[in-house]
Amino acid sequence: MSDIHTPQQTPPPAAPRHDAKVIKALTRFAVSISVLNILGYTVLGFEQPWTWPLIAVATAYAVETGLEAISARVDGRRARFLGGGRRGVIEFLLPSHITGLAVNMLTYVNDRVWVMVFGVIVAVGTKWVLRAPLRGRMRHFMNPSNFGIAVILLLFPWASIAPPYHFTEYLYGPADWVLPAIIIVLGTMLNAKLTGRMWLIAAWVGGFALQAIVRGLLFGTSVPSALGMMTGTAFILFTNYMITDPGTSPSRPRSQIAFGGGVAAMYGLLTALHIAYGLFFATALVCLIRGGYLWWLSYLGNRTAVAAPVPAPVRTSYAPVPEAAPQGGTGAGEQKEPVSA
Repeated sequence: MSDIHTPQQTPPPAAPRHDAKVIKALTRFAVSISVLNILGYTVLGFEQPWTWPLIAVATAYAVETGLEAISARVDGRRARFLGGGRRGVIEFLLPSHITGLAVNMLTYVNDRVWVMVFGVIVAVGTKWVLRAPLRGRMRHFMNPSNFGIAVILLLFPWASIAPPYHFTEYLYGPADWVLPAIIIVLGTMLNAKLTGRMWLIAAWVGGFALQAIVRGLLFGTSVPSALGMMTGTAFILFTNYMITDPGTSPSRPRSQIAFGGGVAAMYGLLTALHIAYGLFFATALVCLIRGGYLWWLSYLGNRTAVAAPVPAPVRTSYAPVPEAAPQGGTGAGEQKEPVSA
């Protein structure tokens, strides 16, 4: 009886995962923002209801998992939250955990919880909608948390960002300085060792100071007041944890300088035009410009590849062997010589 060999089905390929350094950065970021939320509702004075972070995180988890399952089915691959056990699920949910907490922490929508939920859905969902080709695969280019907040501010004019004082509302004396100092130290360590975004931070902070001085010279803005914004806890959080998102900011030093300086310049322009919430709108606009630039580079690359001439194949044939070789010629049993056609 002959054996019948049935071909074994190979498991579908998995989507590429983050490298170890990015996972470590996301883990520290998730822990930091979780601790900040716990302290915010117990010590600092966060204004939103204490149940909202739980709702935001649950919403982010559900949207992230659902969209990943749909994407995996369409692409014919294994979902990223499968195959890695408990650790794989946790690593997969880290970005959505950060996004959910950030959107809730940085917005104030009165008692309209559904507006906050909408912002979380938009923030997480944009990673599957607004994408651009980068290093051979499609990557999202809009900062998720920032984009969700910007959409809330655009669609709901009565909404606002969280009041900056709620980060230190119940702190007095030296504690007012200790908390920002801790955030600066932890954020600097995170960005210097793991994300590698110190060039971006330097360009952003330097550009912000420069635009404050320029607005003072051109429009009569109080320079000390414009520079004073840099001392707030909200600005420090934005500098170390929002604009430096490794997934939506460039990695090369020159590109980081352009990105950070561009956000600062865009903020100065929006503020000069009396547009409120310039930090979030400026970041969203620069991310959008970067996404368009990535698509333009991809278009130029494809156009160059199509226009490149394809070399014609060289056809090779063999000369027929004569029945009787002439004297001094090639024998019938000798090797045939290829002849180019």
